[in-house]
Amino acid sequence: MGEAEVARRKAFLELRDEDVEALKGLREIARKYVDPVVEDLYRHFLSFEETRAFFRDPAALERVKRLQKDYFLRLTEGDYGSDYVSNRLRIGTVHERIELAPKWYLGAYSFYLRAMALRLLEAYRQDPERALRSFLPLMKLVFLDIGLAVDTYIHAREITLRKQQEAIRELSTPVLPIRDRLLLLPLIGVVDTHRARLVTDGLLRAIRDHRAKVVVMDVTGVATIDTKVANHLIQTVTAAGLMGARVIVTGLSPEVSQALVALGLDLGKLDTVGDLQGGIEEADRLLGYRLVPADPAGGR
Repeated sequence: MGEAEVARRKAFLELRDEDVEALKGLREIARKYVDPVVEDLYRHFLSFEETRAFFRDPAALERVKRLQKDYFLRLTEGDYGSDYVSNRLRIGTVHERIELAPKWYLGAYSFYLRAMALRLLEAYRQDPERALRSFLPLMKLVFLDIGLAVDTYIHAREITLRKQQEAIRELSTPVLPIRDRLLLLPLIGVVDTHRARLVTDGLLRAIRDHRAKVVVMDVTGVATIDTKVANHLIQTVTAAGLMGARVIVTGLSPEVSQALVALGLDLGKLDTVGDLQGGIEEADRLLGYRLVPADPAGGR
């Protein structure tokens, strides 16, 4: 996150120089109340099973309390630049990694704000307007922190989801080596344009890695194919041919076959066989393999 982005966020929150000075003026009050505020916060955490689960270890509990006190005091240091932002982003990443849900994280900040508002009213009992003027800059800074933390949650979750989707796609379009120079590509489910591209990429890599000469692409489990996907599969067959591999398409259903004809595509490049067994037999023939029945007597 660059300085321009941080400055833009501060501007949107109207966190100005006078707010920074006001926060620096709260340093002594923060030092006075840091212990009771943090103790109250963790007493609140420990009163709920969902959040208590993160603090089973007494040593870990004391360590996070110390870190929380450091953070509380840092709110009044007046330096909210790149180091401060990096620290908040890192904390948000840690919370996501330990699976502390955003609802608990945001709830903790709500508790924080209420606790600090009460302490300011106590400190400025004779001047409630001053308490309010002191609280507003603090609220702006806290919301800056919340925004940074939420961003790290979202970013981390997006990475996790992307990895899961990639794993699912790899599992849903496996390229299986059957024997030397022969690959099987079974397609099951919905094949959209994005998945068709992944099929092409995975197949071409497998052809190169296994030095394949024949590929059996079985589409028995594909219910429908639209124009874009059909064109892409034809391009896949062409690309495989350029790499020296012949593709045999098997398992075309009557519905898919009629749809392909109705689309008016050039299907001359497709080498098709009725079913998977027939496709593998044709592949064996092309590769020069010959099945020899076993001798019941155990001879050769």
